[in-house]
Amino acid sequence: MDTTTIATPISELRPTLDRLRAAWQAHKPDRAQRSADLLRLRQALKRRLEAMAQAIAADFGHRSLHESRIADGMAVLNEIDHLRRHLRRWMKPRRVGVGWRFLPARAEIRAEPVGVVGVISPWNYPVNLALIPLATAIAAGNHVYLKPSEHTPRTSAFLRELLAEVFPDGRVALAEGGAEVAAAFAALPFDHLVFTGSTAVGRKVMAAAAPNLTPLTLELGGKSPAIVCDDYPLELAAARLATGKWFNGGQTCIAPDYVLVGAARRDALVQALRTQVRARYGQALAGNEDYSRIINAGQYARLQGYVDDARARGLEVIELGQADPAQRLFPPTLVLEPGDDATVMQEEIFGPVFPIRSVRSLDEAIDYVNAHDRPLALYPFSHDRAQVERILRATLAGGVCVNDTLFHFAINDLPFGGIGPSGMGAYHGRAGFDAMSKQLPILWQARRSGGDLLKPPYRQAQWLIDLIVR
Repeated sequence: MDTTTIATPISELRPTLDRLRAAWQAHKPDRAQRSADLLRLRQALKRRLEAMAQAIAADFGHRSLHESRIADGMAVLNEIDHLRRHLRRWMKPRRVGVGWRFLPARAEIRAEPVGVVGVISPWNYPVNLALIPLATAIAAGNHVYLKPSEHTPRTSAFLRELLAEVFPDGRVALAEGGAEVAAAFAALPFDHLVFTGSTAVGRKVMAAAAPNLTPLTLELGGKSPAIVCDDYPLELAAARLATGKWFNGGQTCIAPDYVLVGAARRDALVQALRTQVRARYGQALAGNEDYSRIINAGQYARLQGYVDDARARGLEVIELGQADPAQRLFPPTLVLEPGDDATVMQEEIFGPVFPIRSVRSLDEAIDYVNAHDRPLALYPFSHDRAQVERILRATLAGGVCVNDTLFHFAINDLPFGGIGPSGMGAYHGRAGFDAMSKQLPILWQARRSGGDLLKPPYRQAQWLIDLIVR
């Protein structure tokens, strides 16, 4: 694999978009082509799963090969299978009623491709978050221009070779480079743009897209809370929280960012999380192949800054393993009872640092969640359906997973997206297909129509007007 990264000249971005659009206009993909493209993409990725995992691991310094196969391999294959299985039905025009006043006309909605979809993908799941939007756009009949993250150059090289094998260059193109290229890319007049990343960068992408009125799907982040109710077994809660928090070293946009738990059960939850770390990773994190590293030194320093700030404030910090800055190995770390003034509670953590806050009641937990930005994900833990419904009615998040973490992302028919600072729009399955299509409304007027009578002099159609406005 050629891992050489050469930034795409900004001067080439618009001509490439124009080439993709001209090719799309000359031959808009029909269902057979869309399905064939998706099948070739699936087959090519399936053959390269080991190479994919190795490329991602090299970019991270070390990343669990199993986690890459699950999150970047299985997730993409699963989504492609779902898209292909439902493509015929989704493309079929949908009849809609016209109401008795407009009979005998008929109406329908067609999902028409919009043209060229831009995709700006992040580094944390660099194949998943590039190829799922890309595959969805292909299923919807579009061409795609992809800009992967500059922080995972080996994975970008993997994607470059994969896509070059699967698609002709007039159907899918890839741009590489840093922030300057990304800014110019976001400013292109796409027919739709999908961005996954931080809220701060999402604001810049939205501003860049605004002059073109480019429709956006923004998958951002924020502080996704977990609420552990008093009835829920702490051992099971700890196991599922540990999976959500420490998968990929915590570098997941929907990782539980902090936990709210009854004050009387806080210490028991801390102990249960200690037990989970020992059971999963053993005594020495450095020698464990399943514990992923932090992507780069800048992100490591940011996380260390959260912990240093917490210690400076006198907060209790519990490191569940030995740190190794040289390897960018950041251990699972608990921060107990941080206030909102602590930096760890002011920004999305995006790492293995886990704040735990005590609450006196479920109402206090709900009030705390509602006092902050609406999160990308919310994780209520309770076997009491009434308590869960109370949380759902009182809060609003991009998505909810009850009694577990992360897995709602993998359900094809659940739209994935945020709300407010955590995002805009949604994709996955039908939601993504519809978002990257124009839902074209069509009215078919009959040979004879009552509308032909609705013209001056209106007194001649008074009886009809009286009928339809009754």
